[in-house]
Amino acid sequence: MRAIIKAGYFPRELRIPASKSHTIRRLILAALGEGVSEIRYPLDSLDARSCLDIISALGANIAEHRAADRGCPNPADKDGRKLLAWTVRGLGFPAKTSSAMGGSGAALDVGNSGTTLFLVLAAAALGDVPVTFIGDEQMSRRSAGPLLDALSGLGIAVESAGGCVPITVRGPWKGGRVSIACLTSQYLSALLLAAPLAPAEAVTEIDVPLLNEKPYIEMTLSYLKKEGIPYEGAEDFSWFRIPGGARYKPMNGPVPGDFSSAAFPAGIAAVTGRPVTLLGLDRDDTQGDKAFFDMLRRMGCTAEWSRTNSNAAEWSLTVSRSGPLRGGEFDLNDTPDLLPIMAVTAACARGDTVLVNVAHARIKETDRIAVMAEELGKLGVKTEERADGLVIHGKGDRGLTGGRVDSRGDHRIVMALAAGAFGAAGPVEIEAAESAAVTYPGFLELLGANWQDK
Repeated sequence: MRAIIKAGYFPRELRIPASKSHTIRRLILAALGEGVSEIRYPLDSLDARSCLDIISALGANIAEHRAADRGCPNPADKDGRKLLAWTVRGLGFPAKTSSAMGGSGAALDVGNSGTTLFLVLAAAALGDVPVTFIGDEQMSRRSAGPLLDALSGLGIAVESAGGCVPITVRGPWKGGRVSIACLTSQYLSALLLAAPLAPAEAVTEIDVPLLNEKPYIEMTLSYLKKEGIPYEGAEDFSWFRIPGGARYKPMNGPVPGDFSSAAFPAGIAAVTGRPVTLLGLDRDDTQGDKAFFDMLRRMGCTAEWSRTNSNAAEWSLTVSRSGPLRGGEFDLNDTPDLLPIMAVTAACARGDTVLVNVAHARIKETDRIAVMAEELGKLGVKTEERADGLVIHGKGDRGLTGGRVDSRGDHRIVMALAAGAFGAAGPVEIEAAESAAVTYPGFLELLGANWQDK
């Protein structure tokens, strides 16, 4: 569908949805763990639902808990009943026989969720029955090749054409020493989450000659530490040693807000100069995309943390700008998901902005470097592609033209271009805009989007 976005009203305060990265990790840990886990206030999005469907098909028992809340603004909430929690009765690996994993034997569809595919691939390899994964058109082009090679080196039987779905894996996990270059951190997170549940005699050693998106590994390791999982690792994450035979305990508690999603309303505040206050974020969270707010400060914005008036234990983050936006150079190696919104924000700045060290943005749902260069060009912005980044020649306030752009069905590009409409002289029409629901259901509705069938 096509969404038409015009610069206009935007909420001065809004609550950011839960983190996709945290939600999916918690679902997988709960599914593999013992007993019943309660995951409170999770992200209820297309990607999270894909993960929920997969772990259910693998044998975890899921219950959904909603409350009557007719004032809830999220269109994804069913009949206005806000999602409060998912409870997950886990498989109890490795206490139960590994053949319990696998469900009906039908192919499991991860939809558009790369995080689900990569993290669950390794988990499914713990079992001794074949598990096959499929996905949508975008997923059929996203390679899991390095992860599959590593799994094969650990004794897993792997079937795939070119490293993309359909992919079949079958354990048991025998352990050993493997080397994996991690263009995406999800490869390493997958191994770190699964390896502790291998048989007690199986020791997994991982050499990591290349690692992008390091903060996501810090997030994964934080869960292993909370679970009391023993492991050894180099300080620079270039090597890990994980013994098998561990178990995951129930995973309880609320899911923190998503800094990746928070970047889009914050980008609107930067583009327009109108303050916005963001609720639901944890100032001390390990999420890498928290760095966006430091980048905004370097561009001339303020981003200030304070305690909320209604809840002294909760933080709020207010983004505003009184002077002009300034260009600069930004290393996005740890934060490739920020490239689309950084490019849009830079288009409304004075001077050039250079986004560097982010070649892995080309292997996301789309080649985000090429797509953002092309689509910003349709809005009157000149850019220069580099192999590992993008140069944006900023045009200052209201420097973008209106026009029709194509998101290629990439949720982060949809939301970035929608934010760009607030710095445009006319409406911006975005093709395949419905994909925003992958991570931020209701975001385009907050912007007053007008929907049209193609």
